[in-house]
Amino acid sequence: MRKISDWGNYPVIDAEVSGFDSAEQLRSKLEKPGPVIAFGNGRSYGDASLQESILLTRRFNKFLSFDEATGILSCQAGTMLSEVLDVFVPRGWFLPVTPGTKLITIGGAIAADVHGKNHHVDGSFGQHILSMDVMRNDGSIITCSPEENTDFFKITVGGMGLTGMILNATFKLRKIETAYIRGETIRAANLNEIMDLFEASSDWTYSVAWIDCLAKGDAMGRSIMMRGEHAAEGELVSPAHKHAPLIPKQGLQLDVPFDFPNFALNKLTMNAFNFAYYNKCRPGTHQSIVDYNAFFYPLDAIDNWNRIYGKRGFTQYQFVIPKKAGREGMHKILKRITDSGLGSFLAVLKLFGEQESFMSFPMAGYTLALDFPISLKAMDLFKELDAMVADYGGRLYLAKDSRMDAEMFEKTYPNAADFRQAIALLNEGTTQFESLQSKRIGVT
Repeated sequence: MRKISDWGNYPVIDAEVSGFDSAEQLRSKLEKPGPVIAFGNGRSYGDASLQESILLTRRFNKFLSFDEATGILSCQAGTMLSEVLDVFVPRGWFLPVTPGTKLITIGGAIAADVHGKNHHVDGSFGQHILSMDVMRNDGSIITCSPEENTDFFKITVGGMGLTGMILNATFKLRKIETAYIRGETIRAANLNEIMDLFEASSDWTYSVAWIDCLAKGDAMGRSIMMRGEHAAEGELVSPAHKHAPLIPKQGLQLDVPFDFPNFALNKLTMNAFNFAYYNKCRPGTHQSIVDYNAFFYPLDAIDNWNRIYGKRGFTQYQFVIPKKAGREGMHKILKRITDSGLGSFLAVLKLFGEQESFMSFPMAGYTLALDFPISLKAMDLFKELDAMVADYGGRLYLAKDSRMDAEMFEKTYPNAADFRQAIALLNEGTTQFESLQSKRIGVT
């Protein structure tokens, strides 16, 4: 037994943990009766990959095939996005979709159906999967795709690992000329301005905004928009960039070596950070060429940044509300957060495009993600926010959740009942795929 948690360091549990190097080893481990769940690199925020028996996937991380002409890659599910980027960016290829960290596995990206700054253009990660193999609880392997074993494919993408162990996946990479992003940074004075900017940025492949969730009054929702495109080789200006356009310079890697004391993050320190960060960006539009790590993965440059929240841990509250209710709903929800004084210095706003998936989080609308240190006051706030999100027809992101109840899940995920029935059918047998989250929200 060992203590283990996901990225939020909440909850921390004792679990029996083991890995595997082959499908045969995995099959033998699944012969043990009882509940089990896959654990990739531990970057989901709550308890979606926690259980009394955990199977680590990171050793199962080989590249299987790559077609240089089409960009179609097959790899094992324990492969991390960072490993894909390290190998294929120098060859002129990039991920079709990436979240704000590259330190997640391919299996985790499918199970959570992760999204990125380009959802309004390219959808979620699962929409780019051409096929995958999944080992069921009886050791059998199902090959599924949008055309083969379609129903099983649909509930596996975004299914939080409850349909089985994803073994490998095939997907198409994006062709690029450089490892750099041609970007623009724009300061917005309030929530209305940043929403106008998102509407005006629909032609940009990538767009995201940092939002000050502590500012009040006319400044409520003041933000910094970052939008970008993959830079063409002819757009590079720096001689160093031109010399090796597909190999970015290695950036400085920092580390948080210990847990911060709980009092370090308070309203005063967060207000000071937000004020400084917002005012660092001058009014107007600012253009730049930055490497892909700086644009997509700024927090990955800080090892163990989750320790900033102290030993009590933290949770990320990420919700989406439909676009038709976006302005009214986001104003009311953000005002409740600012009034609480519990806002985060890590708050991200995005605009999703259309998506009609069986269990995935995105829908056409606005999504806001905020980090909160664990506290009783925060838990009470979340209950209020849950009711508001549900009233506006929205939902919470399962990959970030550590406390949603079964009623909220049932109310906000339209296919919740069908998903529960499907998982019950798939879990027949002595071994069941089950997580602390799936039990908490009433799926298993």
